[in-house]
Amino acid sequence: MNDVVQKLLDLLQLRALDDCLFQGSSEDLGFKNVFGGQVVGQALMAAYRTVDETRVAHSLHAYFLRAGDPDHDIIYEVTPIRDGRSFSARRVAARQHGKEILTLMVSFQTPEQGFEHQEPMVDVTGPEEIVSELEMRRRFQDLIPESRREQLTRERPIEIRPLNPVNPLNPEKQEPKKYNWFRAVRDMPEGVRWHHCVLAYASDFGLLGTSLHPHGVSFFQRGMQVASLDHAVWFHRDFRVDDWLLYAMDSPSASHGRGFNRGLIYDRSGRLVASTAQEALIRRRTD
Repeated sequence: MNDVVQKLLDLLQLRALDDCLFQGSSEDLGFKNVFGGQVVGQALMAAYRTVDETRVAHSLHAYFLRAGDPDHDIIYEVTPIRDGRSFSARRVAARQHGKEILTLMVSFQTPEQGFEHQEPMVDVTGPEEIVSELEMRRRFQDLIPESRREQLTRERPIEIRPLNPVNPLNPEKQEPKKYNWFRAVRDMPEGVRWHHCVLAYASDFGLLGTSLHPHGVSFFQRGMQVASLDHAVWFHRDFRVDDWLLYAMDSPSASHGRGFNRGLIYDRSGRLVASTAQEALIRRRTD
């Protein structure tokens, strides 16, 4: 089996063109456009490459401006905004074909001790008792359109085990809540930036679809136009993305063709390690 995790690490590594200018390749995950998590993860890595190694990202906020082309590389330009005694800020512009496809702001902090509290983790079934998303797809691969079958059943660097899976070919209405266990499929290298960038990459899997649950539709269905509009991640505590993490997602609102989604990410011991938020375009086209 090909080392799919190494391919992901190579994707996130980026090539330095200058002190604040980097180039990243793209991958085809079977979507029409570049996977949003890829661009966010690469942009975060570009920002990490320009700050002191003692500084750790604590939040990022991204806007998806244009669809990315998976057949072409992406240029990442980092602008240093501020380097203070405790915090650093970076702005990253991702460009293809001379146009900006994503803008991202990242804030870094020198680690320090402080007050502690968190929302407790929900009591759910552990990952060992759940079938992986990939295994379910392979069981029913004959039902997947042939044009997308290979991409959707190939090995992936991130294993996802959903507690309340939805059949994308025949979705039923349900609560706007979703619970996924996920992890990298093999050990990751040391270094917080790798774990942060891979979590940023993985945090875009499944989040958008939470706002579709109450409406009994999926991105697979004809006439549906869905796309991430923005994406935010807050890193709260240390974690390893090669150990199981629980992604608890919900969607408190949908209106005006947009769905709002939130996520809480816990480690196996119940520590809240990261939070996410995303607004997405969820539109049923009439043309």
